[in-house]
Amino acid sequence: MPHADISRNTRSNARRMRSAMTDAELKLWNELRAHRLMGFGFRRQVPIAGYIVDFACSTQRVIVEVDGSQHARADDTRYDLERTLRLEADGWTVLRFWNDDVLRDIDNVCEHIVRVIGKGAFE
Repeated sequence: MPHADISRNTRSNARRMRSAMTDAELKLWNELRAHRLMGFGFRRQVPIAGYIVDFACSTQRVIVEVDGSQHARADDTRYDLERTLRLEADGWTVLRFWNDDVLRDIDNVCEHIVRVIGKGAFE
């Protein structure tokens, strides 16, 4: 996969976001890191296509976003849709979970991620 140039500002923002993860992001990261989820490698707060995504498995082209309640506002919903369409146009599958789902039902969140990755990995 070719690497895109990433601005110094974007790199700095991604680094800052890695050190200020939400409780839900941290909980999911503890399940994804170090190939803990079925051996799939994820990175966190990754710059892709001009955005910083929460988690990405580049080998399977899957992005996982963990959204707080602010994403339910109309402006944010539109922005998220545009962002998702852009990432999907580049061949990524984007999965979105609410913070509450991650905090209350991490097992089902992880099972869903594995099902989606499994479909792509073995087709």
